Amino acid sequence: MPALPDGEPVPADGSLPDLVTRSADDATGVPSSRSRFGVYVHVPFCSVRCGYCDFNTYTAAELGGGASQHQYATTALGEVDLASRVLADAGLGHRPVRTVFFGGGTPTMLPAADLVRILDGIRSAWGLAPDAEVTTEANPDSVTPESLATLAAAGFTRVSFGMQSAVPHVLATLERTHDPARLPDVVRWAREAGLAVSVDLIYGTPGESLDDWRTSVEAALSTGVDHVSAYALVVEPGTKMAAQVRRGELTLPDDDDQAAKYELADDLLTAAGLSWYEVSNWSRGPEQACRHNLAYWRGDDWWGIGPGAHSYVGAPDGDATDDGAGVRWWNVKHPRRYAALLADGRSPGAGREVLSRGEAHLERVMLGVRLAEGLDLDVLDPPGRRAVAGMVARELLDGAAAVRGRAVLTRRGRLLADTVVRELTA
Repeated sequence: MPALPDGEPVPADGSLPDLVTRSADDATGVPSSRSRFGVYVHVPFCSVRCGYCDFNTYTAAELGGGASQHQYATTALGEVDLASRVLADAGLGHRPVRTVFFGGGTPTMLPAADLVRILDGIRSAWGLAPDAEVTTEANPDSVTPESLATLAAAGFTRVSFGMQSAVPHVLATLERTHDPARLPDVVRWAREAGLAVSVDLIYGTPGESLDDWRTSVEAALSTGVDHVSAYALVVEPGTKMAAQVRRGELTLPDDDDQAAKYELADDLLTAAGLSWYEVSNWSRGPEQACRHNLAYWRGDDWWGIGPGAHSYVGAPDGDATDDGAGVRWWNVKHPRRYAALLADGRSPGAGREVLSRGEAHLERVMLGVRLAEGLDLDVLDPPGRRAVAGMVARELLDGAAAVRGRAVLTRRGRLLADTVVRELTA
């Protein structure tokens, strides 16, 4: 798992820097772009640790005490209480939560009743917006019709299944343990419970052929889901798979193979009526897009609950300066340390960084250009605006959109999104 950055210390009480706080006089008039607020809940448990994964996850046997699965909901609610106090003290406590996302790990390793307890705590702390989106990730082998019905009855609106592949030998290489034949059943159970359904796929696994990838995308579409995420496998240093590659036991695909698989997915998903709204995400319509992830990409505020979780609060609109445009912080990684700090009445924050206006601008371009809605050209600095014509000529940006004042990636541009960002921010 990657190390956390150092950053500056987080105060023991978790208090936010002055640059993002609002006075009591204007706390009820937060501009709309700063009123959007979401909550991420990290559940760090998995039945096994997959060889490619570098997320902050632990198997149940590794943990005990306040970090155990049995105690985790209570521990996480301790951070919800802390977050409620910190945001209230900063003049930001009145905002209802628009999106909640339970990620991991495998959140559904916890009993459904524990996930409901955490959601109820979030609802009590801030309230949920009337149309709040509440998502949990799940593995196909970690849910039942009863657990999904319990979640839906409590206010969950969406489940995202980690399908990854429909091909047994690809799943084996990824060390995924679920039976791919189970996916149609869990999708049906979720829909019968009233939940929207997404599936996550990974392409570029060592040994995966183009036909294997076609099989996986077609299997996902055969369930009739309205949202699909497709991510290229990135083998991070320090993972088991990285060691297997280094020893020559596995061979990674080349860039052309990855590009061919992305284009195939885009073709199949588009033909099935799903449109890309972010480089790695497709939905049947705007209402099926993941609003929680859109909030990240659009720069909204969020609080991350759980070990290793990150949070962000921006400065009030118009108040950003070169010295501060927002603050990002992250929690300690190990669940035992996380639980101990909260039990001691202290923030679990490991470090934080204040973003300058220049850093915030870079992130706005980097994230905004990945969206199908594109980026307003007025956001760009003069060198970035001058670079647009050349990228239109190279078919990286859509020419018609540029005429309308938007930087919108072509499909070729989606494949080379990092290049586009570098040129727009040079």
